[in-house]
Formats: sequence, C-alpha cells, structure tokens
Amino acid sequence: MKDFTAKQILKAVERRGFDVFKNDTKPYNLNIIGIRSANPVVNEFNCLMAVIWHYEGQWNLFKMQMTSLPGLYWLVNPSNPLGCAILKEGQYKGVYKIDKHNGKYEAVCQRLGNVTVYRDNDRDRQYDTVQGTENTGMFGINIHRAHQDYELETVDKYSAGCQVIQDPNEFDVFMGVVKKSAEIFGNKFTYTLINENDIN
Repeated sequence: MKDFTAKQILKAVERRGFDVFKNDTKPYNLNIIGIRSANPVVNEFNCLMAVIWHYEGQWNLFKMQMTSLPGLYWLVNPSNPLGCAILKEGQYKGVYKIDKHNGKYEAVCQRLGNVTVYRDNDRDRQYDTVQGTENTGMFGINIHRAHQDYELETVDKYSAGCQVIQDPNEFDVFMGVVKKSAEIFGNKFTYTLINENDIN
C-alpha cells in the first residue's frame, strides 16, 4: 500500500460523505480510519490503520499495519451460521468504546451501536463482499491486536471479522492515544473504514 498523508486520507473520508473531526483547541479529537487494501491477500495484514487528529494548526498522523479482513481459519470455519463477518466500508459513529476484548485486555470495542458486515459463507478461501449478504447488528467487531508479544506474519485465528493491528507495540501506542482522547472527549469513538482506491 502507498504511503498516504493525513490530508490525502481525510479528503478521501470527506469525499465519501463521512465526518472528519477537527478541534484546534484540544488535542486527541481522533479520526480512527481503516484503509482496506484494494488487492488484499488472504490471511495477511494488508490494510492500514490511521489515527489522525488536529491540534495547534497541525494534523498529527499515526499509522499501523493491520487487517480489516478475517483470517483464513474463520473464513473456512465461520463462527456464525450465516458466514464469516467482513466489515462493510462505512462510518460507524459513536459505536466504539474502550473495553475488554474477549474479557482479556483493553481494546477499542463495538459496544455502543450496530455495524454492518458482509456474510461470506462459501468457505472458498477468498474474501466475498457480495451485495445482499449484509447483516447489521452487535457482532463485537473490535479493534484489537494480534499476538501480545511479537509481530505475526499471518492473521490466522486473530480475526473473525475484527480490525486487528499487527504489531503489539504499535497497538500499545494506539491505546495510549485513545485513552488520552477518552479523558478529554469521553469514552466514545467513531470508526471509519474506507478503501485504498478512495484515496488519490
């Protein structure tokens, strides 16, 4: 994936008709933006997570490698009878908060509202985002990390539809920023998922 600037990413968000958060008097008014690879390879961390905020006339940008797509294990062995979840690109306003992922460690979790996923149920080892397979609800599509100690090369069981950050150290930085934001603006976050092709 190309190396995008904060302004390029935010312009793409606005072109999709989504909100961009900007507060010049307080830091950490976060835009948490997933960028899905235009040509994803199954079971790899192909996507980017961008955390962007404006303060004192400057845009701040922190980027992490991640996946916005499920790992191969869950693609072939979906936990839901309707099929494996693939988060639909869109903006999910005020849906997320800091909470425990699977009751184990703090992450940014879907707790405050619905998201829409595609249900891929043909188990063909390919990502299928087919119109008509959408499913909206509370599915626990969280933003969390993969392994707690080191960076993995493959997604495997770490995502059944969640947005999963590859590097645990980058995840720790992300959570530090999110917690600072929560202290100022409250424990409520918007997640926006766009496609690499949206950016130019």
